[in-house]
Amino acid sequence: MRTRTLRTGLLTLAIAAALTACGSDDGSAGENGEESSAAEISAGQAEDEGTVLDTPFAKPELVLTDTEGQPFDLVEETAGHPTLLYFGYTNCPDVCPLTMSNIAVAASNVLTPEQRAELRVVFVTTDPERDTPESLGAWLDGVDPEFIGLSGDFERIQEAARSVGVAIEPSYEEENGDIVSTHGTQVLAFLPGDDMGHVLYTEGVTLETFERDLPRLTEGELP
Repeated sequence: MRTRTLRTGLLTLAIAAALTACGSDDGSAGENGEESSAAEISAGQAEDEGTVLDTPFAKPELVLTDTEGQPFDLVEETAGHPTLLYFGYTNCPDVCPLTMSNIAVAASNVLTPEQRAELRVVFVTTDPERDTPESLGAWLDGVDPEFIGLSGDFERIQEAARSVGVAIEPSYEEENGDIVSTHGTQVLAFLPGDDMGHVLYTEGVTLETFERDLPRLTEGELP
């Protein structure tokens, strides 16, 4: 097994890990022109592997608006389904589209139709002012029409993200007009048996990692 187990003593590092500032141009700088990043999870651990948590996360109690303009209760709507949860935004120039694309391609390549029907991939925007249900839906249609997009109150989204160890901050405008949104890049994988987040994927995870892990996750098994 190539995944790694994250011990309790490292949990706070994972909560802060992979924080990225994404601008409307290259997305490389934070509010003061400095690169925004957080603590490493642990020295010597491969970035392209999932992390099996020894203390799994509970699924956030979050009700937002889906891309059809309807209320979506995350806990109720995904109960009993393997679920991948990601917080990002559609104007992100690099990390968000790459992460969503990797998941979409992996699901298409390795899952059976039955497994794909069970999988829920939920993209929660960190930039709800610009990511309306309509624009979010159009963006996700270009990635995978089966993906679920949610928008709504930022403070509610921020609280839900923090509950699963993902740090996000309000978007802000730089002097040159670029909009910068700072958000964690983790993907949380919830197993269908207990609806708990057992596996964490960070920015370095590759398409091959998702191709390897998704079949097991959809069957309720750790990778």
